[in-house]
Amino acid sequence: MRVVGFGILSAALLLAPAATAADNAAIKEKAAACSGCHGENGISQTENIPSLAGQPDQFLQWQLVFFRAGARKNDQMQPIVEGITNEDIRNFGAYFASLTPPKGPEDNDPDLSKKGAQVAAGRRCASCHTDSYAGTKAVARLAGQREEYLVKALHDYKAGQRVGGGVAAMADVAYHMSDEEITAVSHYLAHLK
Repeated sequence: MRVVGFGILSAALLLAPAATAADNAAIKEKAAACSGCHGENGISQTENIPSLAGQPDQFLQWQLVFFRAGARKNDQMQPIVEGITNEDIRNFGAYFASLTPPKGPEDNDPDLSKKGAQVAAGRRCASCHTDSYAGTKAVARLAGQREEYLVKALHDYKAGQRVGGGVAAMADVAYHMSDEEITAVSHYLAHLK
């Protein structure tokens, strides 16, 4: 019964109209606290911390819901999400989704990117993350994300340490990937423009 209630509450949360977060000074002020880890304008400069800029609104909202509910755990995020409201979650999703996503750096290993593109095609990553890997709705943007973060996320899915939306699909995909494939696909996605 608790899971059903959580699902209904979460669905209501995501379907509620978002405030005009991009123009709202209060949400910008609250979001500024995120820049210490996730970077100025949502573009991370910190190892193993994802960029939030340009991530799909619903994806961001769901991740915050998972963190707040304890389904997704992170020592730095837990104390932050305990104090956020449903309205904050909607506003954070809209705000970070409105920011310009990071551009992948110059590719210093095009051969590795070629292998990564083959892995992405073979694992059908675009079937969920879109052909441009920009994500959609509740599915993450991968293009331009930090390379070491993508490696970490795939290893976490493979080990069953990461839960949340799409966990069954991601766990199945990652479980069957070799370390070499994870390295290659992460390099490819991180360097997409």
